[in-house]
Amino acid sequence: MKKIWNSTPVRFLRSSPRLTIGICLVLVVLFMTLAAPLFTSYDPNFRSAGEYHSAPGGTHFLGTTQLGKDVWSQVLYGGQKSLMVGILAGALTIILSMFFGISSGYIGGAYDSIVSTLTNVLMVIPNIVLLLIVSSMVDGGVSPLVICLIIGLTSWPWNARVLRAQTMSIRNREFVYSAETLGESKIRILFVEIMPNMLSMITSAFVGTMIYAIMAHATLEFIGFGDPLSVTWGTMLYNAQNTGALQSGIWWEIIGPVMGLVMLGTGLTLINFSIDEISNPKLRAQRIMRDYYKAKKRQQRKVGKAV
Repeated sequence: MKKIWNSTPVRFLRSSPRLTIGICLVLVVLFMTLAAPLFTSYDPNFRSAGEYHSAPGGTHFLGTTQLGKDVWSQVLYGGQKSLMVGILAGALTIILSMFFGISSGYIGGAYDSIVSTLTNVLMVIPNIVLLLIVSSMVDGGVSPLVICLIIGLTSWPWNARVLRAQTMSIRNREFVYSAETLGESKIRILFVEIMPNMLSMITSAFVGTMIYAIMAHATLEFIGFGDPLSVTWGTMLYNAQNTGALQSGIWWEIIGPVMGLVMLGTGLTLINFSIDEISNPKLRAQRIMRDYYKAKKRQQRKVGKAV
């Protein structure tokens, strides 16, 4: 047990409370939502789960809605779709930004000019406005999958520009020249030699896109442009607003989705800050010096007690 406690990953978590708290919050949300059947036996769309607008307690942990649906089951199952939107949009964004950013930064020339032009064009397209336009053209609201695609296809240019700049600084290093001299293919050089040096930036971009996608999805549904038949945190807030839940004192319809969004957003943000601390040499040096002085003070206290 002592060996595990003093291992490198555990020591890093102990020295970075933000990362530890962030991981714990995200893991709690993931476990509760993905294992929803273990925590509730009610169907989130079942209209006769209990009395209308019944208060929390008894068989309904967070009470019921105006239609008698169990709020706790809606929070758990609704989180699954919100997580799906964040993960898929983040994955699509990172795949596109890695492909275009790293390849244009390494190949250069006419290909780099074409990709840069495409990137500049897409960067001026506001994806929230695009989401609103598409939502207004679709009867019955936009599905979470369409929201994933729009966010993913319009968010990659920002990260691609960062990866392109980093690739241009890496491609002139000795290990890249050595790989080219040995006759390695450009694909291998791009994704085996260059990409691993930017993993912290890629991970940070993925987490940041997840946060943006989840909040954009919830915002879009809250203002009424989502699919009203799907159970998500955004549609829960939209339905609560339409029924005047907060004005009527029916707070339990709002507290569930709000807490889910707050916990997930806070956890991902803390993880993103910690990734930045790892990838930024200045912040990493500050953390190392802070840990050094803490260890020095502990040693001085031990010497003082021994004397």
